[in-house]
Amino acid sequence: MGNQLDRITHLNYSELPTGDPSGLEKDELRVGVAYFFSDEEEEVDDRTPSDCGFTKDHSPAEEGPFSVSEVEYSAFCSQECIFSKLRENEDLNVYSAKTLLTMCKPGDLLELVATAQAPHWVIYQRDDQIIHLHKGEIRRDSLLEISNGRHGRIVNNRYRFRPLPPDLVMQNASGHLGLRSEEICWTNSESFAAWCRFGKREFKAGGEAHSAEQQYFLKVHLSGSGVHTLVFRSLEDMIRERRRVDASGILKELSLVNGGKD
Repeated sequence: MGNQLDRITHLNYSELPTGDPSGLEKDELRVGVAYFFSDEEEEVDDRTPSDCGFTKDHSPAEEGPFSVSEVEYSAFCSQECIFSKLRENEDLNVYSAKTLLTMCKPGDLLELVATAQAPHWVIYQRDDQIIHLHKGEIRRDSLLEISNGRHGRIVNNRYRFRPLPPDLVMQNASGHLGLRSEEICWTNSESFAAWCRFGKREFKAGGEAHSAEQQYFLKVHLSGSGVHTLVFRSLEDMIRERRRVDASGILKELSLVNGGKD
């Protein structure tokens, strides 16, 4: 019921209680993060398939499944796990866009991946059509065309929130088609797509009141160097920094808790 109410009361950007209507946050004190890259919108560019980071053995022409080398994460709000991307708990295999289309249902969350880029998230509509935030516009495109050689996967369970029914997910996505820069209150494709599926205003820039009591903890699982824990004031801050780590492959100038390792 909480998600349902959230969707109804925060459906339109004009109803956002705080923050810049453009969705771009102003300079303010942040906990656990120093921004050192530009905003990533974004991620679907004009790379050729050979530029997407797949090896000769795993070319974009293959259907999959196969695995890619990625940073793994888990995230918590207080003591509750709200996000998990761990190979031990989840199938992280990726598939060609053509194969992915045979697996999708309307309202599914999809993630397209490529080396040295933040993943691009979309809402699957039907018949090869997806809705996504791309280059400052919410638009409908062909999955086969925008994938541009990238492989992808269904990530419905990446966030641990209760999803809205598929028809409401589709309503959230299609109801914002055509919005552009100054009308948009999401800073990246993931936040928009996740908001469509879960209806939580925390995915909107400035949609969450900061408080000392509520903190988000991101555990970054780095191969060979343990687990690093970062603390953030808002879900949006955490998403933005995680995507920067995905794009850069490094942790830099981040405030860590527990000495940086668990």
